Amino acid sequence: MTRLLRDTMEEWAGEVRVPYHLADRALRRRAWSPVAAAVLATGLAVVVAVLAVGLHGPNTTVRPANGVSVPVLPTVTSTDVRADIENAPPKRFVAAGDVAVSAYWTTWQEPLPDGAERVRRTWYLYDPRSDGYEKTAWAWLDVAPGLQLAAVLQGDMIGRRVGILDMNSREVMAWIDLEHDVGSLVWSPDGTKVLATAYSRYPEPSRKRASRHSFDVAFPASPRIGYYLIDVATGEAAYHRLPALDGTVQPGNSNGRQDLGWSLDGSMLWEPTDTMPDRLWLSLDGRRQEGPPGDQYIDYSAWSKVSPDGTRVLSRDLPPARPGKQVVLQTLAWADNDNVLALGCAGTCGSEFDNGLVLVSVDGERTTQLTGNRDRGGDDSWHWVLTRRN
Repeated sequence: MTRLLRDTMEEWAGEVRVPYHLADRALRRRAWSPVAAAVLATGLAVVVAVLAVGLHGPNTTVRPANGVSVPVLPTVTSTDVRADIENAPPKRFVAAGDVAVSAYWTTWQEPLPDGAERVRRTWYLYDPRSDGYEKTAWAWLDVAPGLQLAAVLQGDMIGRRVGILDMNSREVMAWIDLEHDVGSLVWSPDGTKVLATAYSRYPEPSRKRASRHSFDVAFPASPRIGYYLIDVATGEAAYHRLPALDGTVQPGNSNGRQDLGWSLDGSMLWEPTDTMPDRLWLSLDGRRQEGPPGDQYIDYSAWSKVSPDGTRVLSRDLPPARPGKQVVLQTLAWADNDNVLALGCAGTCGSEFDNGLVLVSVDGERTTQLTGNRDRGGDDSWHWVLTRRN
């Protein structure tokens, strides 16, 4: 038994919320374009509409097996706001309401023998012992809802060994060995399974300098070959073949990285496209299906647009920015029923990439800076992983 289970098993009970994050979008295009920023730039007022629908997840149970216990999530939602406005990426824990920055990754360019270079990631994981973020050597990681367990990938860039890490003790509770290399991990909404996307080689593109100010980027066909569904309690990993989407057809995807994600209730999977619709739906065994009727997403995000109490929904039609107010570039996730975690920049927002995480009330009257602003297009680029705290 871990310290976590000894301290909290008797008091844990409750309802599962949505924990996963969106698979990385294409490296060959930046996440924001000037056109998109002009459309999304807004004052702090977040437009909402009344929606008479409730979203309730299934309860989880403790299921010990192979030395791994899946914890039941607490029912009490965290309400405190934690910020580190001096740093980007943050050094201290960042959270607002029920959403936390559980991890983040930075990028660096690895030189290749032919003179080209390719993007690599360095991962940082929340450490409850220091209340900050710890640099890791994992090839990929994701944090389960509740911030108690993490799935980690052992390897240089991709790998065949997935570990289940106790966030408190920093001990790997179990290892799952796979037959194929995987390049990404994402927890299911109920925190009992891990979805791992399999690749025949590292899926990131390489680039070679064409001139002083430009690069030639190679975009070969995606090496995705399938995916695993890993049951954390039993350690069983079921493999499913799934070739990559073709970039020459629509909807399709011409990017090398094509990581899969979960539906809000965990009953289905999706694969990303580089067009609209931005995802195609699959059954858990990989059969093409229509999307779940209850899934509503913020554009290019894996978080619901619907507030936790089911009474509001984020709108795509946001009002224009007001002078002197923070500019909201994108709404990311509901922190609670009245506040939204967003991507924003201060003042006139001279560059859409000079941004940080902010918390904004739905009426636009309150805003809280959560991280420092930093140019995400520069060498200090960082990318957050958002996870439900409860």
